[in-house]
Amino acid sequence: MSLRFLVSNDDGYDAPGIEALVAVLRKFGTTTVVAPLAEQSGCGHRVTTHQPLTLKQIGDDWYSLDCTPADCVRVAISHLKLEVDFVVAGINAGGNLGCDVFMSGTVAAAREAALLGVPSIAVSQYRRTREPVDWERAQRWITPAIQKCLEEPRQLGVYWNLNLPDPAITPDAGNGTAYVPPIIRCPLDTNPLAFRYERQDDHLVYRGTYQERGRTPEYDVAVCFDGSISMTRLQLSLHA
Repeated sequence: MSLRFLVSNDDGYDAPGIEALVAVLRKFGTTTVVAPLAEQSGCGHRVTTHQPLTLKQIGDDWYSLDCTPADCVRVAISHLKLEVDFVVAGINAGGNLGCDVFMSGTVAAAREAALLGVPSIAVSQYRRTREPVDWERAQRWITPAIQKCLEEPRQLGVYWNLNLPDPAITPDAGNGTAYVPPIIRCPLDTNPLAFRYERQDDHLVYRGTYQERGRTPEYDVAVCFDGSISMTRLQLSLHA
């Protein structure tokens, strides 16, 4: 059965990661993109209620919206009235692991879909350095992981978070082979990020040390940092 996908991200409607993701999803069905006009990284689940939004059609089934990823999902489903089987957000150019999911605009798009009763997936490419992403390799790696998510039983309020490892720490080590890392289902690591603030004149400047964050064995941060694809089930309900 051909599935209908709504695609968004937090890197912007013209980011190479969203183009790579659309190419993968078209193997499974049809796609419509509604994504931010400009980068919204780290915006979390912010939504826009205090100003008008500008929706522009960029191409066939491809729209930009001057707002956040969560807004994009809201507008696509409530205003454009898209009939959607899955919302998929990404591919983010950077990891969204552990406590990142509470700050990530990419993951917020998937969470907003879950709030609206639509199954969803967030997809990110972890990078240890600022080296350019090999998007063709990311497509090859993410395809079987998305397939696994699509095969999972659909449960209200459940969404998935996928993170690809940095190619430099996988066995193929960037040599262009057909290697695909193992896909490991794992829980969310809630260790806090390692960060500090430095004073510069009258200001404080954030300094994050992403690679030094705490990691619990067999949880998503350790799985991805060790070279596998992390597949984490998230849900809206919190149990006391």
